Amino acid sequence: MQRKVVRVSDVMRTSLHMVSGLASVQDAIAEMNRHNVSSLIIERRDKDDEFGVITVHDIASKVVALNKSTERTSVYEVMTKPALALDSTMNTKYAIRLLSRFRLTRALVTHDEKLLGIVTLRDMVIGYVDSQEAAPEAGE
Repeated sequence: MQRKVVRVSDVMRTSLHMVSGLASVQDAIAEMNRHNVSSLIIERRDKDDEFGVITVHDIASKVVALNKSTERTSVYEVMTKPALALDSTMNTKYAIRLLSRFRLTRALVTHDEKLLGIVTLRDMVIGYVDSQEAAPEAGE
């Protein structure tokens, strides 16, 4: 039985929300609220720099839990950089394994070194499982 291959590009989100690494965590929270997202991509400073990511979990564990000020803590102090990037053509089955291995919940999506989107473990699992349930059974 041939199963449908779900690519990372099939389930990624192309709406990208960015923040400067020099912004305060308070600014990042405001940006997350404005766009109703739980992570932001950290802008590259130049073409030789890498993208980073800041998540609600980063803020909770590295700022709030340690009783730091969100106004006086910079994004660069709590972000993850470099962020893991997956090629848009990767099979989600392998992308899920990779994120699980590193205990990550999201990754950037690139193709030919160009940032295309972001993908979450949740979206990949749902897309993968849905495609397997929709695949015809052997003999049908």
